[in-house]
Amino acid sequence: MAGGSTSSGTKAALSLIGKRFASSLLTLFLVSVTIFVIAQLLPGDAAQEALGQSATQEQVAALRHEMGLDRPAPVRYASWLAGMASGDPGQSLVANMPVAEVISSRLPNSLLLAALTALVAVPVALAIGIGSAMNRGGRLDRALNISTLSMVAVPEFLVATIAVLIFSVKLRWLPSIALVSDEMGWGDYLRGAAMPILCLSIVVIAQMARMTRAAVIDQMDRPYVEMAVLKGVAPVQVVLKHIMPNAIAPIVNAMALSLSYLLGGAVIVETIFNYPGLASLMVNAVTSRDMPLLQACAMIFCAAYLILMLIADVTAILANPRLRAQ
Repeated sequence: MAGGSTSSGTKAALSLIGKRFASSLLTLFLVSVTIFVIAQLLPGDAAQEALGQSATQEQVAALRHEMGLDRPAPVRYASWLAGMASGDPGQSLVANMPVAEVISSRLPNSLLLAALTALVAVPVALAIGIGSAMNRGGRLDRALNISTLSMVAVPEFLVATIAVLIFSVKLRWLPSIALVSDEMGWGDYLRGAAMPILCLSIVVIAQMARMTRAAVIDQMDRPYVEMAVLKGVAPVQVVLKHIMPNAIAPIVNAMALSLSYLLGGAVIVETIFNYPGLASLMVNAVTSRDMPLLQACAMIFCAAYLILMLIADVTAILANPRLRAQ
């Protein structure tokens, strides 16, 4: 009976994960359509941007034909989507080189920035969220609540401005612009990227800490936790042995949601600090109307967001037997 029940639960979990995966693929397809349509609605194009305002209509038309911009939109979409599916996002209209090469020069910088931000933000947020929950209603909880709520309410550009004012202008500890390169050692890189990491971490920590606190408090109200407390189990052991294993799914969900914020926040932070990452590259692609590059960058951000959400969903399914029964 137990073996049959386990096998049935595994099949249900795999079926549910398969549905989530298929739903993510469908969402990614719809996102590709949306990105392509929005990119086409932007005024101007790469041919006009490349030739400038003084170019004649004949010159612009000739360059559009050479770039393939005069082909029907459905044909260009089908060609672009087929290229994306095969790993070839096309040719950059401005850099005149494969989009994959342009992106490969910036993507490692963005991944490193996101990894370092997560390395700072995740443990701090978990400590704040769990500490706040364990002191629910106390002075520490109220102080952390006010602090995190204030941090969530402040937009990234204001956080960046305040950070520059304090750490660059007043204290002169950190550079106001992220001057990083591949030739730098770790010490120089960390100093150069400290401001973007600090600004991204502040907002991510606030969001993740609030969701972690809510997840832990939800478990603290359960009867099994009350039973453990009545048995005299130490508070730290209650959290580590009883609450955390059951709160892991909502906490992972909170982490995925908060880390997905990095994708949007990075656009602002990389632009402000001139960090050579994928987000600033996408902003430059918008300015120059380099549609293949813009579309590829946007698809990478959307795909990363969907992957994080899929990881959160799979974790929730595996951790919660009730979801497998749906």
